[in-house]
Amino acid sequence: MSMRTLPVVFINMGGEMLYILDQRLQAHNTEDGSERGVWSDQDRRRVLSDIIRTLFSRDFLDELFTPQPLYSHRALRAVLTRLAHASIMTLRPASMDRLYELMAMAFKHQLLLCPRPRDLLLISYNHLDWIRDFVDHMPQVQNQVDETHRRTNEVYTSLSDAELQLLRQTLLIFFQDMHVRVSLFLRDKVQNPNGRFVVTRDGPVPHGSQVPGEIRKYDSRGREVRRVHFPTGGSYSPPLREGCFSLHGDRVTRLGTSMYHITHITHNHTHIHRTSILILDLVLQNRTGPGPGPNPNPLATEELNLLARLLGGVEVLERPGAADPSYRVNLFRVDPEEEARAVGEAGEAGEEVVTIQAMQHAQASSELARIAEEFTDREPSEEPCSSRSGTKGDDLLALMDTF
Repeated sequence: MSMRTLPVVFINMGGEMLYILDQRLQAHNTEDGSERGVWSDQDRRRVLSDIIRTLFSRDFLDELFTPQPLYSHRALRAVLTRLAHASIMTLRPASMDRLYELMAMAFKHQLLLCPRPRDLLLISYNHLDWIRDFVDHMPQVQNQVDETHRRTNEVYTSLSDAELQLLRQTLLIFFQDMHVRVSLFLRDKVQNPNGRFVVTRDGPVPHGSQVPGEIRKYDSRGREVRRVHFPTGGSYSPPLREGCFSLHGDRVTRLGTSMYHITHITHNHTHIHRTSILILDLVLQNRTGPGPGPNPNPLATEELNLLARLLGGVEVLERPGAADPSYRVNLFRVDPEEEARAVGEAGEAGEEVVTIQAMQHAQASSELARIAEEFTDREPSEEPCSSRSGTKGDDLLALMDTF
């Protein structure tokens, strides 16, 4: 097991978190030009800037770059939850669960498609490049991002190919049991219905490699005497040039860049689908009452297209007696007691609750809940998860309490 995995995990999964939140909080002006129900660009940038400032703080990075084993999923999720809540944003547990799954599956996909272990650095640098450009108006935070790049380059470029392969293998083992289906991947046919990714046998080979399909035979003097060609079963092409590992430059690979900012427009230019909407195939509903809204009709394509343009439009409300606005986001339906309690708390705090309905039928929701309980029930003699995980992540959580 590699002891250098934590910085790579947090840089890449933190970058994926920022990609998702950036798309979710994109402000879309209403037709009448009203700002009601719309997050301003200033609010969105503030949320992401606070998260970036916390992620790249000096004390946090010092703890990350200390050689140590990789955390468990429980400990890693706890630290990322605290990181997501470093701003005025508050996520419900179910929402954070889904956000963690999206981050993990995106990073797992990049790990599987990584041409060679050293290209993990290029994937990390693609995340850092986007973050650096996002905080270009904040020189102090941008310097923190640049310092992270320098430390990453200093630590990982000195590792041998075998050590980088061990690092990649450690990460693949960590994510091997996660098979969450993501609509964006399913639509692009890079993921099977069972949640496993599709690895194609075509495209450029890794840098420094040769296109397979040829066997060369040499004599005792090292002279080539024969060439034999064989079918490879794929369509391979020569390798691309090597990406730049410097602070600025062309990384060549697109792995690690945001996949949520591509807009697909049909031939009549009337149906606009943002790829981030396809991640969950959810409907955004602004909740003003204590009861849940009606179940959305999955066949109402026209309505979904309209709501897709409005996704991310969340009204910022001032809390009584508080200096900063806050908002609470709920991605999934919760049980009635929790939902009533959450709505009551939101009403007392003056917050707006935004629900993204993921279930199509109440019967399906109850059936899935029953199945989930069967998998989550533990025997009385079984040791609790918290005791098994030990104190992993406690140091990082303690550091984040100071921000």
